[in-house]
Order: sequence, then structure tokens, then C-alpha cells
Amino acid sequence: MTFEGLGIDARLIQATDALGYVTPTTIQEKAIPVLLSGTKDFIGLAQTGTGKTAAFGLPLLQLIKADSKFPQALVVCPTRELCMQIVKEIELFKKYIKGVNVVAVYGGTSISMQVRDIKRGVQIVVATPGRLIDLIERKAINLEQIEYVVLDEADEMLNMGFQDDIEFILQNTPKREATWLFSATMPTEIRRVSKKYMKSPVEVTVGVVNAGNKSIDHQYYVTTAHQRYDTLKRLIDFNPGIYGIIFTRTKLDAQGIAERLTREGYDIDALHGDLTQVQRDKVMGQFRDKTLQLLIATDVAARGIDVQGITHVINYELPDDQEVYTHRSGRTGRAGKTGVCMSIVHARETYRLRTLEKMVQAPFHKFEIPTGKDVCRKQFFYFMDKLLQTDISHGNYETYVPMLQERFAEVSKEDVLKRVAAMEFDRFLKYYENAEDLNARGNERAGRERREVSGREQTRGAQREERPQRGRSGSGGSSEDFARLFVNLGTKDGFYKASFLQFVLDMSDLKKEVLGKIDMKEMNSWVEVDRKAAGQMIKALDGKNYKGRRIRMNDANSR
Repeated sequence: MTFEGLGIDARLIQATDALGYVTPTTIQEKAIPVLLSGTKDFIGLAQTGTGKTAAFGLPLLQLIKADSKFPQALVVCPTRELCMQIVKEIELFKKYIKGVNVVAVYGGTSISMQVRDIKRGVQIVVATPGRLIDLIERKAINLEQIEYVVLDEADEMLNMGFQDDIEFILQNTPKREATWLFSATMPTEIRRVSKKYMKSPVEVTVGVVNAGNKSIDHQYYVTTAHQRYDTLKRLIDFNPGIYGIIFTRTKLDAQGIAERLTREGYDIDALHGDLTQVQRDKVMGQFRDKTLQLLIATDVAARGIDVQGITHVINYELPDDQEVYTHRSGRTGRAGKTGVCMSIVHARETYRLRTLEKMVQAPFHKFEIPTGKDVCRKQFFYFMDKLLQTDISHGNYETYVPMLQERFAEVSKEDVLKRVAAMEFDRFLKYYENAEDLNARGNERAGRERREVSGREQTRGAQREERPQRGRSGSGGSSEDFARLFVNLGTKDGFYKASFLQFVLDMSDLKKEVLGKIDMKEMNSWVEVDRKAAGQMIKALDGKNYKGRRIRMNDANSR
């Protein structure tokens, strides 16, 4: 199958040929013929990196009227980065079509400039939900003539709490001919939105719903809690040439680990919610340019990041929500390339890997944490390969060869090689000379026993949820050790347990270890927190605003 065989316009074929696109991906092959009709609602379930932008971008460019200078197509996506990426790709596709304008609309930058771009005349608007609603409320954009609405990365938008915003946008596009929804997973919230706003959608699934990319090798390393950072450092050193993302649960961990690794000479920076948009753009620019070898990020901050060529994803800790693992691992192994997703786990966590295996439909391989000698050997061979592949064709090196030969006349070839190796590896050899074994020994039995009883624990889970929450789960702490706090945020605010946990930890700068049970309802939630940290959490959240609503948090037992 070729793009021409899918019914694509000749000018678009010219653009895809120029980009080197010859054979459409599976999602493109299945989606484009349906979308070109312009009248059918569509749901496309496919993993990130499978070519979804071309799957909806090419049909949009063919369907819109270039001579009509008003918004006809709207693409809604979760983050600024993805918004810019989509616009960049559509710009490439429309290279040979005259008169078509595409505008990116996102927060963190001048809204007046975006309003000006829209007023100049635009056919396709690519927007993040928050900034788009700002424009709607200011009456700076008219969506009444929008014919096509695309919801890209719909599951991520819902996870980020944009459900109400999406419904508001769909309600303000009354004349749309078709709604196209693309998502990596299909949670119940998306199914509900599709039933409410879409008419008999054509549904296409590429691969297995909620399954991971088959080109990703899932690895895990078992260590103790206090050796997690040393394990991370050793895995980085054991993979010279790594270009990857490290995921942490909290912004405090992200910033702290980035600072420690930077002090030790690694090219790394952190991406988290405390950064301004200018700082975020700078970090992402350096990462894309590969000035930074590593990026450390929280799940919320990394939403929508689309960077090509990522070789490794490292889970400093496993995410609380299983579907988040799919989003994390999906950052690597794109565009036909292979990738590695490594997880650093405690022996008591290994039972969770079985559930993840079933979800991503791929095995998880247990690896030993490399020894110090393993790291030095790997770095040495990497250096030798790099030395042999060095391009010496450019530059007048012949001029300096006689001087070098004279300077090293009394030094043997072997000594020269030893000196080169010493210059490169002195730091590694000293650091790893007496390196300890970081593998968790003697805890394998405990992990196996935990897996055996996990089925029984899941069976009793529903009963435990119905009982009053007392003490911290798995901690052995008594109810006297914890305060139960009330907060007027719930599932109606777009939270699920993992994202709510991330939110309260980020707001309060507390560690996950201080939390106990979280009981979420539609309008309110109850959080168990170590009594010593309860005051800090109340002070951090009470009175703050979330999406225009004042947060109220207090001791659940107080009046």
C-alpha cells in the first residue's frame, strides 16, 4: 500500500515523497480512507509514535477549503510540546498547498500574538484545552464553523483533568461534520465521552488496546530502597551513549536527583511543575539538541513530550497507576527503532511486574545490577569503538604527524595507548575500584511469597475499600500515627488516585512515605497523612486555587 493508493491528493503525495514517506503505517492505512469521507466519526487506538499526526493531518489538509479564511478544523492535544510538534508536521505536509494557514494555540506565551495570528486568517487551529477556552471566553476565536475536531492523546488529556474542558469545546462546535479521537488507551471516561458526542464512530485498533510497543525491551533491577540512587547512577554508566528520560514520582525527587547527577558531571536537567514556560522551553530545547544527555521528569511535566531517538526510559520508581507505565515506556522504541525501558524496584514490588506484563503484553526481564568491573569494561569498549570511528578525513592532521612522532619517539605504542586510556578512565577506575554489590540478595523469597498472595489480596480489596480506613497501607502504622484530612477535590475535578497523589505531593513538597490511604469520591477526598506532616500539607493546599476553585483542606475530625 502507498499513500497514493489511499486516495491522497497529488500535492500531499509530493510532500510525503519529499519527506521520504513511501509506505503508510498501519494506523495511517486504516484511518485515512475513513477520514477522507469527512462525514464519519472515528476512534483510533494506537500507541504513541505510530504516525497518528499524518493519519489525521493529511485528511484535514485535503478536506479544508484553502480560499475560506476562517477556522474549519480544530486539533486539541494535552501539552504545548505536542501542540508545536503537530503544527510542525502539518506545515511540512502542506508545503505544496497554497493559502493554508495553521496556528498553534497554547499557554505560557503571549495570547495577543495568537489572537493576531487567528485574525489574519487560519483554517486549522492546533490548541491545548486551557488556552483554547481562554480564547473562546474572550470571543477571540469563533468555533461555530468548525467542521472537523480531532482529539489527540485523549487519554492523557483526561488523566490531566481536562475532561470538562473537552466537553466544553465539543459543545461549542455545533456544526462539526466529524469528530476524530486518537488515544493509546481506552479508559471508561473516553468511552463515555465518545458515546455522548460521537455518532456510530468507526473504531480502529492497532495492536492490543493498552498494550505496549513490541519494539521495547522491558528490564528490571532489584535493589534496596536506600541504594536506588546508586543503582540509577550505575545503570547510566553501564550504558554509555544513553539518550533518555528518567521518571520520578515527585518534582522534589526530580530536582534533587538532577542536582546530584549534575554535580557528578552528567549532562542532565529536570522537568517539573515549578519551572516557568521559558525555563521549560530552554530545558526541552537543550534535550532535543542533545546538549543534555538525560532528562529527569515527573509524569505530569512529561505529558505530550515527543522527542525522536530516545534510547532508554528509566523508572526511578514504578508509577502508582499501571497505565502511566505505558505512557512512560512509549517515549522510546519509536518509528521502527528499538528501545529499552528499565525499572529500579524493591524486592517487595516485584509482584506488581506480573500485572504490568499482562497489560503491555510483553515479558519483563530481570537483570543483575552491573558490578564496578562490568561498568569499566563497558565504558572501555565504548571508548575504543568511538576512537576507531573518529573521522580524521577533515583537517590537516598530516602537518602534525611528524611532530607527534618526534615527541613520542621514546614512548612505545603500548604506553601511548595506556596513557590515552588513563586520561579517559581514571575517574571510572577510582570510583568503581571497590564498588559494592547493589543487587538485593536474600529477598527473592519474600518477593515470590508476595506474588503468591497477591491474588488473595486483590480478592479482599473490595472489602477493604468498604471498611473505614485505618492506619497506613503496608506500613504497620497505627491510626494514632496518622491524621485523616478532608479536601474538597474529587474525581469530578478530573483526578484519579495516582494523579491526585502526585498533585498533593507536588503542592506540599512531601515524600510519598508520609501518606497512608486515599479515599476518593466524586466531590471530595480523604487523605491519611503522618501527623507530623499534616500541618505542612494543610498549609500548602488550604486556600489555594485549582482550576478557578478554592481548595479547602482540614482535619476530617474537626468541625
